[in-house]
Parts: sequence; structure tokens; C-alpha cells
Amino acid sequence: MVELIESFESISCPGCGSPVSPRLLACPSCRGLIHADRLNRLASTAEAAAGQGDISTELAAWREALELLPPVTRQHQIISQKIVELEKRLESDPKRATSKPVSKGSEPAGGGSAKGWKGAAGLGGISLILWKFKFVAILVATKLKFLLLGLTKASTFFSMFLSIGVYWTAFGAPLAIGLVISIYIHEMGHVATLARYGHPASAPLFIPGLGALIRLRRDIPDPRQDARIGLAGPVWGLGAAIVAAIVYYATARPIWGAIAQLGAWINLFNLIPIWSLDGGRAFRTLPRRRRRLAVVAIGVLWLLISTVDPGSKAEGMLVLIGAGAIFRSVAGEAPHESDDAALATYIALVAALAALASLPVSP
Repeated sequence: MVELIESFESISCPGCGSPVSPRLLACPSCRGLIHADRLNRLASTAEAAAGQGDISTELAAWREALELLPPVTRQHQIISQKIVELEKRLESDPKRATSKPVSKGSEPAGGGSAKGWKGAAGLGGISLILWKFKFVAILVATKLKFLLLGLTKASTFFSMFLSIGVYWTAFGAPLAIGLVISIYIHEMGHVATLARYGHPASAPLFIPGLGALIRLRRDIPDPRQDARIGLAGPVWGLGAAIVAAIVYYATARPIWGAIAQLGAWINLFNLIPIWSLDGGRAFRTLPRRRRRLAVVAIGVLWLLISTVDPGSKAEGMLVLIGAGAIFRSVAGEAPHESDDAALATYIALVAALAALASLPVSP
């Protein structure tokens, strides 16, 4: 409520001193930029990040600056082109990006002159995904600081604690804690990838019984970026499930196997290619012929799982994923150009998560 009230307070135009709404981008009286000082600061931030080779921070600063410039201005065009160039550099060399701490969001996911314009069952199927996502094996070591940072947000910590209490009554303490941590890691995968592309996002907010959500300040206009952001959640969720499975095989404690199974099942659910689920976001970048290829791959996986482990927990979920893929292959809009990286990632995720969801757990 405080943020809403403050957004209606007037400010003074830095050029002529006239009182104006902070929602305006240019002063009606003098036509100067209302947020020139902030644009200067953002330009300095972007230039400093560029000097350090930090593409993600540079992108975040220019994206914020773009929202403070009228679309008809030359500065807006220059910064828009700079953002496109930075995105291309980021895609061509992902290792150059850095992950920034999560920041405050404002809306659920789902604008003169200044320096701002200067310049199979068990662990067998996991080997494939480990080859595709090499960082999964060392996820805890390389991303631990980032994961812990999210817990410093009061909204995340207390909503997480409340969710544990709700799940505790249904599953018991160990499985409740493992489930909530798995969901948290999944959501932080989204947050990390959003930061990589320079989109500020909140830390996860848990909704007991429904999972968790993150909040953004802006929509993601590029479908390919949105697909990668969407698939990052299951990728990180897969990493959490793999760790739980490894601990299960090392200790023979069934609770770890149950956590691996449940975490894999939840991430499989998110890969159903409908609505705004992670799988649906990936399918937006696939033409119909690639969607049909995904249907075939899912069918083969279902056949393998049902043959090797009839009645597996993954079997029914693969039916739902396949049904969603069939629907999306014949209905709705589809692009002409294919995002084969998203397709390969999607199929590999479904295969690995289905294998983990079918993990044989001794009682």
C-alpha cells in the first residue's frame, strides 16, 4: 500500500521545476526528461559493469533506463539496440554473464538528454542430462551462495516456514522440508536466469498447498528468453532431485529416495506444455513439426517406463505431458522458426525427471 500511495505523489521536473507525476517520462511544460538524474546513475552503473565484463548487470541497468525514456526519442532507440547487442553476446558466450542478487519485484510475472544513452528407471537415465547440464553435478557447490541469499528475504523465509508447517501435517517433517527446499531451488533457477538476462525479480514467495511464485517488474517480450527462463526451474529442480537420489543410494535412507521422487514428479508436472507452466513457455518457441517430434519422444519414454516399471509414478504424468504436447501440436499459434536448444533441453528434462520419478525406493 505504501508503494501505491507514493506512486501518485508529484515530483519536480529537474529542468523547469514544475510539479509532475513520476509516471510521466517527459515534462509537459519544458519537454525535458523527468528522470534525468536516475538515467545518469543507471548509465554510470552500466558503464562500470561493461568495464568489468558483467553483461547481466549492464543489461539490467539499460533495461531500467529504457523504461524511463519516451519511446519516440533517439535515446530510446540507441538503448534498445544496445540491449539487443548485449543479448546476442550473452547467448554466444553464456559464461560471461554473472548472477546478481535477487531484487524486489513489483508485479506478478506471467516504461532531453542524459548520460543514460552514452555510449530408463533408476539413475541410468540421468547420465544424459548430466552430459547436457554439466553444472548440475556441482550445483550445490557453485550456487550455494545464491541459494542462501534468497533465504535472507523475510517474505521468502516466513512463507517457506509456513509451507513447511502445512506439508508437515500431510507428509511428516522430513518430507515436508525436502519438498519445500526442492520447490525453492526450482524457483531460484528462474530467478538466476532472469538475473542473467538483466530482468530484476523478487525472491520466491511460497503459497502453502500451491507451491511458490516470483514477481517481475516487466514482461519478457522475447519468447526464446522466456523459454530459457521457464526451463531453468526444472533444470535446477532436477539438480535438487539428483542430489537427493545420490544421498539415497549412499545412505539407503528411504526418505531421500522419496524426496527425489516427489521433487522429480513436481518438476515433471511443470513441464506439461500448457498455459503458463514451464513446459508451455518452452513450446511457444517450437513450430508444429518440432512439437510433433516432442510428442514422439514423450511416447517413446512412456513406452520404456511402462515396460520397465509398470505403474510407475512417472507413467501417468507422461500421459498428461503427451496429451498436452498433442494438443499444442494441432491447436493455437506456432512460430515458423524453431528453437532446437529449447526442444533438446525439454526432451532431456522429461527423460531424466521421469527416470528419477520412477526411482525404486526400498521401504
